[in-house]
Amino acid sequence: MALRTVCAATLRTGTDLGVNNARTFVTTAFLCRRIPPMGPMPNEVDVENLESLEKYRSYTRYFKQAEEARNKPAWWKTYRSYVEKADPEHGAERVDIGLPYYRPGRTKEVRERKQVMKDNKKNIELERASRLRTFKIPLDKVQETWEKSSGPFHIKRLADHYGVFRDLFPMAYFLPQVSLRIGYGQDNTGQVHYGNRLTPTEAVSVPQISFDSEEGSLWTLLLTCPDEHLLDNEAEYIHWLVGNIPGGAVQAGEELCHYLPPFPARGTGFHRYIYVLFKQEGHINFQEDVRPSPCHSLVDRSFKTMEFYRKHQDNMTPAGLAFFQCQWDESVTDTFHTTLNMREPVFEFIRPPVYHPPQVKYPHRQPLRYLDRYRDGKEHTYGIY
Repeated sequence: MALRTVCAATLRTGTDLGVNNARTFVTTAFLCRRIPPMGPMPNEVDVENLESLEKYRSYTRYFKQAEEARNKPAWWKTYRSYVEKADPEHGAERVDIGLPYYRPGRTKEVRERKQVMKDNKKNIELERASRLRTFKIPLDKVQETWEKSSGPFHIKRLADHYGVFRDLFPMAYFLPQVSLRIGYGQDNTGQVHYGNRLTPTEAVSVPQISFDSEEGSLWTLLLTCPDEHLLDNEAEYIHWLVGNIPGGAVQAGEELCHYLPPFPARGTGFHRYIYVLFKQEGHINFQEDVRPSPCHSLVDRSFKTMEFYRKHQDNMTPAGLAFFQCQWDESVTDTFHTTLNMREPVFEFIRPPVYHPPQVKYPHRQPLRYLDRYRDGKEHTYGIY
């Protein structure tokens, strides 16, 4: 009997609660229709006449209008369109035209590293050499490990820094997975790395080049300068072109354009001289790319790497990269007079303003005074970073 009474009371209470909730909802909806529209947003408030403002009466109504105001266009939301208008290529996606990169398994790398550390800890001679400070690190092994691991990514970053891909392969890039070893002179004292400086005197003769290659593979080697052209800023001068190189024997390849030493004109600063190595899918007919031998005409040496690559892109892929810089010295005068048989041009060098890359909205790893670089006005407050 008691249980029946409790159940009946519970059902009655639940029914009453449902009726009361329905009445409350209907009353609230009716009152919402009669409530006057909301007032202005906080940024539109007249501070001098606060009493005449209509109240929001609830946070929900204020939040709703705040959301509507947030979705309206504002000047600070046009930053991206402003940047795209000032620099159409800013943030544009580039195309990878290089060889596919296969990253080794992370688990395998960690396992091998732990095994090497375990073997080193058990090596008594290594411990004694480290304690006596007589331990020597084999730099050849370090270089070999770097070339196989993070080297291609570092070279790509350096090429982006020097604008190599921007000038040779617009809107494209590649990962240099084949290491080029280039040395000038009989003792290879003038090594070519990635942006180091050499003199035209050091680079006056054909260099010695080697790279790792599979047996039976064919390659194409190109040396070009995007900064040297005297008439067209978008064109290049080709300095050396060798095609159908069997294996790593550059001397056995087909020389399409014989070697011409660098000739940066006086007063034009440093020029970039870029070696690009292409891997061929098979034998290529380069009859259209052959220059007369000897080729001492700058008109015949006018060249564009992108056009050359587009012509043979089905049969070759860029795989290696190396470049150096050099500026005028006395040997350039002899190159103009003797080799090219022309008067030497002389320019008055006008130092350009300090270059700063386009401003980004979210700078990463930049100094705290990053925005000072982009201030308007003649007086700058930023220092040397």
